[in-house]
Amino acid sequence: MTAQRLYIGGEWVEPEGGHYEVLNPADESVVGLAPEASRGQVEQAARAAAEAFESWSRTTPEARAAILDRAADIIQREYEPWSALAQAETGAPTGIARGMQVGVGVTRFRRYAKGALEPVERGLPPQVTEAGPMGAASVLGALEVRQPVGVVTCITSYNNPWANPAGKVAPALAMGNTVVVKPAPQDPLSVFKMAEALAEAGVPAGVVNVVNGQSVEIGEAAVDSPYVDMVSFTGSTGVGQRIAEVCGRTMKRQLMELGGKGAAVVFEDLDDAGLSAAVMGIGTTFSFYSGQICTAPTRVIAHRAVYDQLIEKLTGYLAFMKVGDPAERGTVVGPVISAAHRDRVESYVELGRKEGARIAYGGERPVVGSEGKGFYVAPTLLVDCTSDMRVVREEIFGPVVVVVPFEGEGGDAEEEAVRLANDSDFGLISYVWSGNSARAFRVARRLRSGGVGVNTIGRNMEAPFGGFKRSGVGRDVGSYALHAYSETQSIVWTG
Repeated sequence: MTAQRLYIGGEWVEPEGGHYEVLNPADESVVGLAPEASRGQVEQAARAAAEAFESWSRTTPEARAAILDRAADIIQREYEPWSALAQAETGAPTGIARGMQVGVGVTRFRRYAKGALEPVERGLPPQVTEAGPMGAASVLGALEVRQPVGVVTCITSYNNPWANPAGKVAPALAMGNTVVVKPAPQDPLSVFKMAEALAEAGVPAGVVNVVNGQSVEIGEAAVDSPYVDMVSFTGSTGVGQRIAEVCGRTMKRQLMELGGKGAAVVFEDLDDAGLSAAVMGIGTTFSFYSGQICTAPTRVIAHRAVYDQLIEKLTGYLAFMKVGDPAERGTVVGPVISAAHRDRVESYVELGRKEGARIAYGGERPVVGSEGKGFYVAPTLLVDCTSDMRVVREEIFGPVVVVVPFEGEGGDAEEEAVRLANDSDFGLISYVWSGNSARAFRVARRLRSGGVGVNTIGRNMEAPFGGFKRSGVGRDVGSYALHAYSETQSIVWTG
């Protein structure tokens, strides 16, 4: 079994902390050996990135675009084996590993190859200045210029080891930054494959560095290094808060995509087809990454008039969801990432029971295969919930949906739905299902959430992505990611 090395300063380096086993969540077999860096090696990576920044930031946009495009070509060439690796590391069903992990990785490198060519200068209207204490009358021109930030530490989440790192690394490089990537320790091997693709594509030494480790110290070193100018983090709100505190000491720039507890407001004016569409959208929580996704509609706020019917339809929908080996045809729900996370999700289900919620479906640990191995959690529907329950207020990050009823007519119903939806520490993505488009958009505008899906769970991948409240700081995706990894400079002159 190959032992993965670190990628620092354009070289593959043996980790000073040795290696540890990466387990397949589906059967607990060993996928590979991941490297454990030392704090000194993280510092070396940050220093290498800082040394490479001056030359890389001055390369032409065309040169950066060509490297990103070649990297996409290489990932596409290795699509099959790298999809298999992603599946083994994450436990994602085949379609997710191929299309939403490696496939999205390719797409994002392509997108930011084009993004490297987007204009970074914008002329502002001239300003006429009368004669006065500051000098003679003049006409002042101004130019807005977006400059790279410098060295960016990219700390990525375990739920998608391709799309998430690609969404950070590609736009950061396109803007002329250099990067230190710290993958999630549960599934880092795919991120090293991304580094292989970039190295083969011709990225100069030091521009991309990948360090890894299970120790908290490794992440801390990647954040507090004096060579680092910005931290881009995807993960839990608690960890994000600690990172923000460290960044605040030296005013490092931040991009934080943190936790979510997506509200899904379901109004009484839906016809049967509309209610079925809402059920399918909510049902993605159970299947998509086994609920390990911050954008999931996990907190359903349903009008009492459709409450019973909604629960009946959701229960029927769940009955057809096959829980099992993600590599087997027909599997819809795979395992969660680890035994510890399985136990955490199950503890929330038990907590919900104790708080007074009723388990309408699920709640028992499924047994998959003859040996019963793997970290499986049954898709679970908790109903008759109230907004003060911890299962309603806290991010579970698993295949668990809670349903809270509301009542009222007309505007009163809207007021109650908005109140319940906004009664949360989180505000990443929320959803509104209504048979009245004007009503749906009216409610959407009042939700304290970075994004709102109206009768859909779909996302426009050019729209800004990020959260209100404790769900994050900043916006990325599309051209907004290019803005996130840049500083705005103004140049003023007299004509």
